[in-house]
Amino acid sequence: MVFRLVLGCGTICRQVTERLPERDGDRRLVITDDETVVETLREESVPARSADPADPDAIENVDHPDVIFVASDRTDVNRAALEAARERFPAASIVGYLGGNATAADRQRFDELADHVVDPTAAIADRVIGGTAMPTAESAIELRKQLVGIDGRLAVVAHDNPDPDAIASAVALVAIAESVGVDADACYFGNISHQENRAMVNLLGLNLRNLDRNDSLGEYSAFALVDHSRPGVNDQLPADLHVDIVIDHHPPRGPVPGEFVDLRQQAGATSTVLTEYLDHVDLDFDPATATALLYGIRVDTNDFSREVSPADFRAASLLWPHVDTSLLDQIEQPSLEGDTLETIARAIKNRVQRDSVAVASVGRIGDRDALPQAADQLLAMEGIDTTLVFGFADEMVFLSARSRAADVDLGETLRDAFDRIGSAGGHADMAGAQLEIGILGSADDEEEIESIVSVVEEVITNRFFESIDSRPGVPVGAYTQTSEWLFTQRGEPEDGESA
Repeated sequence: MVFRLVLGCGTICRQVTERLPERDGDRRLVITDDETVVETLREESVPARSADPADPDAIENVDHPDVIFVASDRTDVNRAALEAARERFPAASIVGYLGGNATAADRQRFDELADHVVDPTAAIADRVIGGTAMPTAESAIELRKQLVGIDGRLAVVAHDNPDPDAIASAVALVAIAESVGVDADACYFGNISHQENRAMVNLLGLNLRNLDRNDSLGEYSAFALVDHSRPGVNDQLPADLHVDIVIDHHPPRGPVPGEFVDLRQQAGATSTVLTEYLDHVDLDFDPATATALLYGIRVDTNDFSREVSPADFRAASLLWPHVDTSLLDQIEQPSLEGDTLETIARAIKNRVQRDSVAVASVGRIGDRDALPQAADQLLAMEGIDTTLVFGFADEMVFLSARSRAADVDLGETLRDAFDRIGSAGGHADMAGAQLEIGILGSADDEEEIESIVSVVEEVITNRFFESIDSRPGVPVGAYTQTSEWLFTQRGEPEDGESA
């Protein structure tokens, strides 16, 4: 029997906790001052206690552990927790995470007290010095060659209604282009309507150009796509546009054009890839860009808990010393607008629940970015582990889904349910779809519109539940003439916030 004690629960704690062996008789306990983390861990059947891990009183009544992992994000907290743990449990084996702001004195103290020290900065240095360069070393040279060869202005285009990862990636690639003398603009179509995303752009003063479908693109002699990989799909560029650069972390759903293409599917965020490029071209990390990139990584990996890779942690350790933490806090805690709160309330009120799956129609929406927030709120309700929220705008219906169930792949589930009547895609735990309801455009009065909407709501709800219950990849049910008549195909949905 092994008793493992975790003191502090920062960005790497969750990953370590989930991987701790659970042999019969083994025990584990997490002590952290983040009550939200404590509640989450308890929901996942991980014993957790709310207390300051740096306070010696927090471990006064803890049984003698065999292994201790000191794991908050802050170096000062970890040092204090390490000192208290070593004094209280002199025979325990202690692993100490150094954190992101360690001084020489901190490193010396960790070496004295911990049996093993986790130092991400040293790990990166050892890797480079040892001759094993990061995966983008050769790619960075090729990217620079591609940029230098551009004669004119470069448009770096994010996907429509860009999320933090797309915004940060576009801004970072513009910085790289300008460092080699190429004028560039970070561009997007659609809107930035999510409160956190607007706060990110405004507080960091990011320079973005909002393109319109009717705008002339003649001023640009080259085009780059970030966080998506095909012109005309997830953006409003011509489908036959010549693309010079593509950098993305999503799996492609078709041929990817481009003179330079880097599709890093193992990375949790495109911001991770751009961070490595910034490092390889030896550019100083601007605080605004560094903060945007870190936020992009955190959002796309759900704070390093979803589809995360070692590269994401390496990128975070490179960015952290340059991040404006006060602005990051403001970005992450914006006030919710009235329309968003109303959408969330309608989702809770209108939800249809079967076992642990909840589906809700919120009716007409003015802001599609309220849908993922409503889906997240439903997911936080007791007894629910998978959600789908959808709403109507003009002749479109937008869907957003979330899940924490281990046996559900939402991307496959939504594609299975809706690809034949629209378009869908996303991750295993976060996905979206959009469907065009052509018949709405010819409806004459409000009663007829409400009747059509009622039928659409029933079709969407039933197809989602049926897809959840069926095997992935197996077509859903009888494909009725009603469904064919109501829906016509449209382009694929954006990854990220629109999901």
